[in-house]
Amino acid sequence: MSYINDTIADRFRDKSFDIAKDDYKFIKIKKAKEDIKKRYPDMELIDLGIGEPDLPADPNIVRILSQEAGKSKNRRYADNGIPEFQEAAATYLDKIFGVKNINPYKEILHGIGAKSILSMLPLCFINPGDITITTLPSYPIMATHTKYLGGVVYGLPLTKENNFYPDFSNIPNIILYRSKLLYINYPNNPTGQVPTKEFYKEVIDFARKNNIVVVADSSYAAITFDGEKPLSFLSIDGAKDVGVEIHSLSKSFNMTGWRLAFIAGNPDVINIFSKVKANSDSGQFRAIQKAGIYALNNHEITHKNCEKYSRRFDLLIDILKEVGFDAKKPKSTFYCYIPIPKGTKSGKVFKNAEDFSLFLLNKAFICTVPWNNPQPYVRLSVTFEAQNLNEEKKIINEIRKRLLNLELIF
Repeated sequence: MSYINDTIADRFRDKSFDIAKDDYKFIKIKKAKEDIKKRYPDMELIDLGIGEPDLPADPNIVRILSQEAGKSKNRRYADNGIPEFQEAAATYLDKIFGVKNINPYKEILHGIGAKSILSMLPLCFINPGDITITTLPSYPIMATHTKYLGGVVYGLPLTKENNFYPDFSNIPNIILYRSKLLYINYPNNPTGQVPTKEFYKEVIDFARKNNIVVVADSSYAAITFDGEKPLSFLSIDGAKDVGVEIHSLSKSFNMTGWRLAFIAGNPDVINIFSKVKANSDSGQFRAIQKAGIYALNNHEITHKNCEKYSRRFDLLIDILKEVGFDAKKPKSTFYCYIPIPKGTKSGKVFKNAEDFSLFLLNKAFICTVPWNNPQPYVRLSVTFEAQNLNEEKKIINEIRKRLLNLELIF
């Protein structure tokens, strides 16, 4: 009998760490999706659950990687990054978001994707018993790593009644006293809500008053449409005094598998993060960072993506409304977030969002991502695979037919 399981750290004996059952619901849906494909190999599954772009990186980005990959000088460890990438990131923040006065060498650092950055930040600040405040729902990585360290996670519900912004006014003093980090994510996954200057000012005032470090996950900040201007947390006066912002090349530049992002802002946060990072990884491949420089200098790549997502949303939202969903086109991200129906005319009653999501998968071969907390909603993504407008219309029309056949009750 193996002794290995007896030596695993105690933290993994706590069921709250089972991300497959709790926070990280993507894994469960993915398994259900694979089962459907095996049982019905001839049926076309429409995947509205995927959270990454449907197209590969721009050919010029790939060309830069190809050119740089074979150069001898790029073979070395990148450590905490190459200065050229930090300079490109500073220029990007200025050009796209109007962020001024960022020192690229002391206030910007690259990361092997936003996920990697988020996983390391609790190591910089959380002691046993310390609290990370996060939104519900949210990307779970900071919360998971806070728990790993013996910290506590306090959730702020994002509800329709509050326009999917957190309410800081009712947090108990005992929570505020122990809180070290505040995680926010705008434009928001999964709700699609966008930030405002007023909201960011409220965040800054809250953080300053309670001595809390803000981590603004802005992975979708550049993906906007219908006149919405990209807004950076760091563009607001005082933001750099209280926190940092994370930008990812994954969503904006179709580079999810390339694993490249950067953190920018407060120099003290960047300094301690650099020490943790130096002891956690040896940096992203230099050739990938150089391809990333090209991406950051060519925002028209993101603009093309925005045009596509906006067009798809126009098609999708119309059919969702026709079916009966309370759906509204977001101004950013590639997600829409809709409340689940009550049931079907045949008598099916949906217990929660997961129940409805699995029903869609099994009965209509449509994949979505469910959230039950704080309200039963499902997230739909417009990153389904389609090569042109005609294919997009064909897929959307097929979604319409499948949903209407379900005879949903709202």
